[in-house]
Amino acid sequence: MKREMVDVYIMGKKYTVPEELTIMGAMEYAGYQLVRGCGCRNGFCGACATIYRIKGHTELQVCLACQKQVEENMYLATLPFFPLVKKNYEIKEIEPTKQIMMHLYPEIYKCIGCNACTKSCTQELDVMQYIAYAQRGEYGKCAEESFDCVMCGVCSSRCPAGISHPQVALLARRLTGTYLAPGSEHLDARVREIKDGDFKSLMEDLMRKPIEEMKELYNHRDIEQ
Repeated sequence: MKREMVDVYIMGKKYTVPEELTIMGAMEYAGYQLVRGCGCRNGFCGACATIYRIKGHTELQVCLACQKQVEENMYLATLPFFPLVKKNYEIKEIEPTKQIMMHLYPEIYKCIGCNACTKSCTQELDVMQYIAYAQRGEYGKCAEESFDCVMCGVCSSRCPAGISHPQVALLARRLTGTYLAPGSEHLDARVREIKDGDFKSLMEDLMRKPIEEMKELYNHRDIEQ
């Protein structure tokens, strides 16, 4: 069967590529060797945020290159990363107060409610809502709403207030995990076992096994209730 082809422009240069390819696949088809910004290639790591527009349309679009299928007359460009402001802090030295968010990320209070962040989110998260939770110091709700964030930075690239939404969400999740979420004795015990080296010999033995045997062990493992 004959493959349908489309014309795309990568960094200003024209290429003809199969229409069923993703942007990432099209770049490799065109001869680009991807050594950065390619991550998992399945739409979860957020490393391949890309800017594009379609000929005849002036609006810039954003996407993940591993998810978005190429279109006819697509002009695209990639960046090594999308800009995010990352503040330094020691999680054990701060507390889950409203003031800590005001201190570290005061720009969240400049949000104008345009919802550009939510509209551009590659994971379809309600970004503006979790920022509202962060503004009110409701870190548990912010953590839950932002849980699937892959920190691609696309939301921040569209924000007129300059908010680093993924970093705000990460702080909320760290505060929640450290101070607000209920403790787990089972998890604490397992962490101690790992630190004490209880599984070292087991892991070394596992690493020596052929891949097919490892698959069998995985498929027939005992699953904890």
